[in-house]
Amino acid sequence: MDIPSPHYSTSLRHSRFEDFQALCAGTLFVAMALVLFGQAGLLTGGTAGAAFLLHYATGMGLGQTFFLLNLPFYGFAWKRMGGEFTFKTFAAVLLLSVLTEFAPRFVSIQALHPAFAAVFGGLLLGTGCLFLARHRASLGGATIVSLYFQERRGWRAGKVQLVIDCAVLMAALFVVAPSRVGSSILGAVVMGGFLWVNHRPGRYVGS
Repeated sequence: MDIPSPHYSTSLRHSRFEDFQALCAGTLFVAMALVLFGQAGLLTGGTAGAAFLLHYATGMGLGQTFFLLNLPFYGFAWKRMGGEFTFKTFAAVLLLSVLTEFAPRFVSIQALHPAFAAVFGGLLLGTGCLFLARHRASLGGATIVSLYFQERRGWRAGKVQLVIDCAVLMAALFVVAPSRVGSSILGAVVMGGFLWVNHRPGRYVGS
């Protein structure tokens, strides 16, 4: 679910208010996507996908699980990506965890086809992650690992992310029905295609 960090220029910086509204909007988009996936019995890749697996296997709250899974990565992010990135990522993860935990109390969909949830949820995920990336934030976990290997080993962050996503979706076969895994893959493809079209180096210069 997570995406590589964008390329920035110092020629045009975002204000704190712009960062704040982007983090709120981005996490709300992602939270709604996770609610759709959860109600359709689907999942996604990355850290959120791992949280879904634990949620389905143990019954723990999705938001709580997502928050706990991200805890080991913050010290690592601070050393490798700096304080600003880490703080914004922590804020996004915390807000997303709260929204994901409480949103089902306010949003209930009586009929939801898995394919529709996959396509619409994938677009929501891509849009939310794009908001966050353009304001130097992420949803933690897998993104931090991907950026680390890109920096230290020269491995493309997108490819590392793809490997992580595939591993999560393969593991889902032991927890979720194969048909649901297939729909989850459709959602991942939709999100990836959206980001491939809209998230290109040099296109966006805010920071």
